[in-house]
Amino acid sequence: MSLSHTAAEYMLSDALLPDPSSSRAKGLRLELPSDRLLKFVTVGLPLCLVSLAFAREFSAGSQISCFSPTNFTGKQSAYTDTACWDSLIHHGFDAEGRAVTKSLWALKVFPYSLLVVAVLMYLPYLLWRYAAAPALHCDLLFIIDELDKSYNRSVRLVQHMKKVQQASAEPERFWEEYERARRERYFEFPLLERYLSCKQHAHALVYIYILRNLLLLLFLAATCLYLVFLHLNIFFQDEFSCSIKTGLLQAEPHIPPLIPCKLVFFSVFQLISLSLGSVYILLIPVVIYNALQLCQWDKGLLSVYEMLPAFDLLSRRMLTCPLNDLNVILLFLRANISELTSFSRLNAVSALREATANKEDIDTVIDFMTLLAGLETTKPKHQ
Repeated sequence: MSLSHTAAEYMLSDALLPDPSSSRAKGLRLELPSDRLLKFVTVGLPLCLVSLAFAREFSAGSQISCFSPTNFTGKQSAYTDTACWDSLIHHGFDAEGRAVTKSLWALKVFPYSLLVVAVLMYLPYLLWRYAAAPALHCDLLFIIDELDKSYNRSVRLVQHMKKVQQASAEPERFWEEYERARRERYFEFPLLERYLSCKQHAHALVYIYILRNLLLLLFLAATCLYLVFLHLNIFFQDEFSCSIKTGLLQAEPHIPPLIPCKLVFFSVFQLISLSLGSVYILLIPVVIYNALQLCQWDKGLLSVYEMLPAFDLLSRRMLTCPLNDLNVILLFLRANISELTSFSRLNAVSALREATANKEDIDTVIDFMTLLAGLETTKPKHQ
C-alpha cells in the first residue's frame, strides 16, 4: 500500500467522532440565552428591590412621621404615628369644600406587590419547564446523537469505498457503481431526516413557546400599568392629613380633627418603582424579538449537514411554514452547538469546499473525503 493511501486511511480513522459521554444529557441547555437573561432580570430585579425596601423599613424604624400637637406626650405621639400608619387614609376637601377621603394603602402593600410580580414573572418559565422542556430534552438528545452518528456513518462509508476502489481491477467500473448508488439513494440513512420532517407537522413546542412569551409580555405590561397607576394616584403625595378622632377618642376635645403626616420612605418607593418600570419597558422589545425568531428558519445549521448523503432537507425544499416544532428545535440546537461535535468538523469541511476550485465535483462529504483519500486521480471528470 502506498504512503498516500496509508496517510488517507489514518486521516479517515481520525475523522471518526468518539462515543458520546453520559454527561451530554445533563449538559443540554433547555433555555435560550435570551430567555435565561429575561428570567434573571424579570424575576431577580423585583426580589432585589423588595429586599432593599424591607431593609430600609427595618433599619429606619417608623415609616411615617406625624406632627402631633405640642400638648401631646411621647406615648400620645407614638400612638398617633401608629394609628395613622395603620389607617393610611388621607382626609381632605374638594373644590366645593366637601370632605373627601383617599386611601394610601397601596404604599403599604407595595413591597409585597413586588413579591407578587416576581412570582408572576416566574410562571412562564414554570410552564416551559414542565410542559415543554421534557419533550424538548428527548428531541435534542436524539437529534444530536443521530447527527453525530450520520457523520460517523459517512466517514465509515468513505473508508469502505477506499478499500473497494483499491481492490477493484477496473476503476471505471467502480465509479459507475458509485454514481448509480448515488442516483438510487443507496447512501441514505433516512431515520433522522424523516424524524425532522415529522417535526415540521408538530406544533406543541411552538405553541407553548409562544404562550410563554405572550404571558411574559402580558405580565410586563400589567406591571408597568400598575406602576403608572401608583404614580398618577399615590406616588406624588408624600404628605397627607390623618384623623385619629375615632373610637374612644372621638369625643376628646383636645384632639385636633386632622393631623399632618409625612411618609418617610416615599422617595425610596419612587426610586424602586421608576427603576423597575424602566427596566421592564426596555425588556418588552426583547420578548417580542424572541417570539419573532420563530418567523424565519435558521438554515445555517441545516445547510452544513446538507453535505451528508443522508440529509437533504433543504435541497428537497421540505421546509415550509417556520411556525412548527422543528424551528424551535433548531433554535435550541444552535444554543447547544457545543454538544454537537460533528458540526465543527463539517463546518471546517464546508469552508474547505468553498475554497475548492472544482466545486462541481464535490456534492457531499462523500465526494470531499473521496478526493482527500487520493481517489481523484482515477475519478472521471464531469463533462
